Amino acid sequence: MDARWTPAPDGDDAPIGRILSRREVLALLGATAVVACAPAVTSPPAASPALSFPATASAIPTAAGAPAPVATTGAVAAMPRCIVRPALTEGPFFVDTQLDRADIRETRPGVPLALAFNVSRLSAGQCRSLQGAVVDVWHCDAAGVYSDVEAASRGQKWLRGLQASDASGQSRFTTVYPGWYQGRAVHIHFKIRTTDGGRSGDFTSQVFFDEKLNDEVFAQAPYAQRPGSRTRNEGDSIFRSSDGKLTLAVTRSGGAYSATFDIGLA
Repeated sequence: MDARWTPAPDGDDAPIGRILSRREVLALLGATAVVACAPAVTSPPAASPALSFPATASAIPTAAGAPAPVATTGAVAAMPRCIVRPALTEGPFFVDTQLDRADIRETRPGVPLALAFNVSRLSAGQCRSLQGAVVDVWHCDAAGVYSDVEAASRGQKWLRGLQASDASGQSRFTTVYPGWYQGRAVHIHFKIRTTDGGRSGDFTSQVFFDEKLNDEVFAQAPYAQRPGSRTRNEGDSIFRSSDGKLTLAVTRSGGAYSATFDIGLA
């Protein structure tokens, strides 16, 4: 196996955080949580110039035991975004590039993927859209390689970027479906940073993909050219520590895919 596909020994193997118990979640939400986070009809997000986003969002994660970010002003969210779920390891491949851009593909080949994050803040039983949260994403290319961490990709910045959330709490990215590397299931890393009044919060985790979808995508070029066999979700200890709560709900339109990821920060 090519050494560039071997994960660093201190890297993606140590899950952090934990899933809160039902009692802990109820204590955090308070008596008004059921009302504040009840689902309601919402308008779909506007389409990206390059890729379209789904009209509905999947219910997803947030940190257990992560530093608490500070809320900015925003309307009360009309979706159940504030369920507390696991933080996961940053891994060895994060580079703080400060690349403020929505389209992170550059020249990397792959199946188009539109990924949106809806960021909310849970406070006093209220679930509010969080404006100004900086969402940073990074992942490997179709060949399983990360930019700027290996000799062959040093100084390159593809498949990395950040976007501040808008008034509705949304950050959008145009990327390609990630590949895989030895020892890890298919995933995308993300980090959410908030700052207010000199105080900051930092939440890090990963999102995963359904294996049936992975099989579909990896039967296509350029993924099909990759030799060897990949680690599937059930064989990845980090995926298993998420209890399946960080798996994206992905929709397909033609030859492109899209997903919206809801996350509430406590």
